[in-house]
Amino acid sequence: MTDAPALSRLNKRMAELGLCSRREADDWIAQGWVKVNGQVAEMGVKVGPADRIEVDRKAQNQQQQQVTILLNKPMGYVSGQAEDGHEPAVVLINPRTHWREDPSRHRFSPPQLRGLAPAGRLDIDSVGLLVLTQDGRVARQLIGEDSEIEKEYLVRVSYGPVAQNSQAAFPREQLARLRHGLALDGQPLKPAQVEWQNPEQLRFVLTEGKKRQIRRMCELVGLKVVGLKRIRIGRVVLGNLPVGLWRYLGPHERF
Repeated sequence: MTDAPALSRLNKRMAELGLCSRREADDWIAQGWVKVNGQVAEMGVKVGPADRIEVDRKAQNQQQQQVTILLNKPMGYVSGQAEDGHEPAVVLINPRTHWREDPSRHRFSPPQLRGLAPAGRLDIDSVGLLVLTQDGRVARQLIGEDSEIEKEYLVRVSYGPVAQNSQAAFPREQLARLRHGLALDGQPLKPAQVEWQNPEQLRFVLTEGKKRQIRRMCELVGLKVVGLKRIRIGRVVLGNLPVGLWRYLGPHERF
């Protein structure tokens, strides 16, 4: 006797197929835009691998209008909700701060701010590439549980009393620990790429994003972070986007 195929909720299955986010799936199901095996789906229905899922063109059109925005975040802004009197980075998304050299054909409109949320955090005292998106597929790709997207950072550091050339004073075995061997919150960290760019600056490439991860990693090996800038997420680079300005993710760009 063979086991029956495992069933999962329709919204979860749609997210796994890369059609949309779970929240988006719920919205589409509520609108009557999703059919399972030719029948309009009801909220909470469960499906198996063999069930045929169809999505109405209205949902696809709505999805095509969603934007993903790349911001060069300055210091002093939080990534998500306002906290401790600090403004969220989304307040920087307006026509005045749109980079003039943005090659995208998109034009800013207020509905683009609806549901626009950061896909990954960047600390208040860190700068560089921050992604804000309306597209649940992008958010899942960047911050989903199974995400393996690389994030690259340039990190200026100091080592104890050393004023210059931290690289020469910093023990090699501690650099090895930064690459693999540290734990945060009782959990071992995934392997990271860490190398010196110059005597005062390290380059980190991570595939995870725990809260204040790089700063806490550096503390564990006696380094103090003086400055932190994210320059790449996946295949998308910060490039020459000026601080405090933003542009749209282009139609041919992929993380």
